[in-house]
Amino acid sequence: MSKVYVVAGPTASGKTAYAIELAKKLNGEVVSADSMQVYKYMDIGTAKPTVEETEGIAHYMIDVISPLEEFNVVKYQAMARECIENILRRGKVPIVCGGTGLYINSLLYNISYSETTSDSGFRERMMCEYEEHGAEFLYDKLKNVDPDACENIHPNNVKRVIRALEVYENTGKLFSECVKESLGTPTPYEFECYFLNPERAVLYERINLRVDKMIESGLIEETEYLYKNGLLEGPTASMGICYKELLPYVLGDKSLVECTDKLKQATRNYAKRQITWFKRNREMQEIS
Repeated sequence: MSKVYVVAGPTASGKTAYAIELAKKLNGEVVSADSMQVYKYMDIGTAKPTVEETEGIAHYMIDVISPLEEFNVVKYQAMARECIENILRRGKVPIVCGGTGLYINSLLYNISYSETTSDSGFRERMMCEYEEHGAEFLYDKLKNVDPDACENIHPNNVKRVIRALEVYENTGKLFSECVKESLGTPTPYEFECYFLNPERAVLYERINLRVDKMIESGLIEETEYLYKNGLLEGPTASMGICYKELLPYVLGDKSLVECTDKLKQATRNYAKRQITWFKRNREMQEIS
C-alpha cells in the first residue's frame, strides 16, 4: 500500500513550510488541500505559496479553476487522486497539505459522493433564504430534520448546510446517514497525518501579522481587480474569507481599519473552526 503524508492545521500555522521540509527529506511533492487556492487570480488573499517559498518543490491543485466556476469536494477528490497517482507513478512521495478538513477527509476515508444529487433550483432558493434571514435560520432548518449532521457542520458553513438540506430534499435520506454509508470502501493508501496546532496566542499573532503583510503586498489592489472583473461573483469563491471583508473599503463604504479588523477577526474565527475539526480526527498526530 502506497504511503501518503498529510500536513493539516489552521491558517498561518506553518503548514506550507512544514510540508516543503518534509518533501525535501522524502523526495516528495505537495498536493494542496485548500478550498480557495484552487482559484486563479486569487493569490495574496488565499496565501498561495510563492515560487521562492516552494523552494523548487512541485505543488498541485493550485490555480486550477476560474473563480466563476463552481468547485466542490467531489471535484477536489477526483483531481487530487489523479495528482497523487501521478506523483506515485514517478516514484515520488505525495504530501497533502492544507486546512480544508472536508477535502482532506474525502481522501483519508475514501468517501463516495456518487449517489448524491444536485438541484441548482433548490440551492438558489436556500441562498435567497440565507440572504433574507441569515445563516442561523438555515442551520435551524437543518437541525430540525437532521440534528446529527449539525454536529459536524458549523452554522456559518452555509454552503455545507445547504448541501445537507439539498440531499434530504431530493432523496428523503438524512445527510448524516449518506455520509455513514459512503465510508464503506477502504482507502487505497496508507496515510501518515500531522496536525500543526501552535499555541493559540502565537497563532493569533501570526494571523494578525499575515493580514498586515497581505495588505502591504497588494491585497486591496487584488480585491479591486477581482471585483471590477466580476470574479467575486462565483458560487464558491464568493464565500471565502478575505475579499468580502475588504470589499466595503474598496467600495468606499467603510474605513480600511474597520475592514482590516474584521478580516483579522474572521480569520481567527476560521482558525478556531479548523482546530476543532482536526482535533476530532483520530488519524492526526498533533504538533504544537
